Amino acid sequence: MTHNAPTSAEDQDDWDLEIRAHSGWLNLHLKDLWRYRDLLRMFVWRDFVAVYKQTILGPVWFFIQPLLTTATFTIIFSGIAKLSTDGLPPLLFYLAGTTPWNYFAAAITKTSNTFVSNAGMFGKIYFPRLVTPISAVISTLIQFGIQFLLLFLLLAWYLFKGEPIRPDWLGVVLFTPVLILLLAGLGLGVGIIVSSLTTKYRDLSFLVTFGVQLAMYATPVVYPLSMVPAKYRFWLNFNPMTSIIEAFRSIYLGVGSFSWLWLGYSAVVVTAVLFFGVVIFNRVEKSFMDTV
Repeated sequence: MTHNAPTSAEDQDDWDLEIRAHSGWLNLHLKDLWRYRDLLRMFVWRDFVAVYKQTILGPVWFFIQPLLTTATFTIIFSGIAKLSTDGLPPLLFYLAGTTPWNYFAAAITKTSNTFVSNAGMFGKIYFPRLVTPISAVISTLIQFGIQFLLLFLLLAWYLFKGEPIRPDWLGVVLFTPVLILLLAGLGLGVGIIVSSLTTKYRDLSFLVTFGVQLAMYATPVVYPLSMVPAKYRFWLNFNPMTSIIEAFRSIYLGVGSFSWLWLGYSAVVVTAVLFFGVVIFNRVEKSFMDTV
């Protein structure tokens, strides 16, 4: 008759993952994001497919929406209001502004209801909660890529027609990833801050869509920064999206009030907002089930 040796305490404590309560503000659990990268990929695919599931046109809406928005801006702001487009074709000018803005706005909108919309799943299983808003930002990046392709095709068409457009191709290669990271970081940071606050103050969820639309007019999306009076231009630059939009137009269209100083300011603001957002998000996730 054989006897199994008693299991030692060390063997009993040999776990793949141990979940403990951490109360420190800077215990952000960022390493867990890499451990759950497969779940992140699954969420990205889920978010992307779910947007236009059971629609007739499907991903074609990614092209239709920016085209309709750009056409509306062209008719109203260029045709009726006669706003300047810095000498560029209005359709191209507005599309170059709405493409990055739409990505930023969609990132905020999709991440701002993270806790409320996923409360049922969060209450049942453990995984890093940041996976959910990050997956929303990445899936929105796919949508941005499709709309960016539309912008690139329109740019190629106007270049073929001989329009006075001067893209900085080196800047396109080097700075496009930087600008996208700034857009994603700012959208994620603002979105998770709003999401954290809506666990107690539901009114904020009603203000997100309205606030984003209002903020667009405080950003040179439908007008160039060059047409803003000097006494207001300085204050408008404190909006971190201003220098990002202007830099985007500068490298792709050759126009815009590009400034390294203000772009650096935007990078600092994005870093601060993202860090603050992650800290608040991780703090709220420990007790949000009591308030949602």
